[in-house]
Amino acid sequence: MAAKKPFNWWLWTKMLVVGGAVIVGGPALTRWVMPTDEELFQRYNPELKKRSLERRVERQQEFDDFVTRLKEYSKSDKPIWIVQAEAEKERARQAAAEAARMAEEAKARREAIRREAGLPAQPVSSESEGR
Repeated sequence: MAAKKPFNWWLWTKMLVVGGAVIVGGPALTRWVMPTDEELFQRYNPELKKRSLERRVERQQEFDDFVTRLKEYSKSDKPIWIVQAEAEKERARQAAAEAARMAEEAKARREAIRREAGLPAQPVSSESEGR
């Protein structure tokens, strides 16, 4: 039977020290090297700073709206992505209905203007609707 090899304490000590240095040192180095948001903002050129500050409130409002919609979607028993797709379809349907209503109002205004001007009513044909 072969003799049992002695436990190599020096090898395991080196491995633990190097492993700890990699595990702790890597993220620490990354945090130390990475600039903060304020430092990045200070490096912007003046035009970008101005534009960023102007749109800040708008972006915050968009984010708040997004979070509010997600909270509404999460109240459903369905998965959020399905509820979101249904809501998007409903929004598209409402937008199409609104566009049709606006087109009808514009058509009625044109006819009213024609009547006020004393012009005859325009006949409805497929060619005039394409314009």
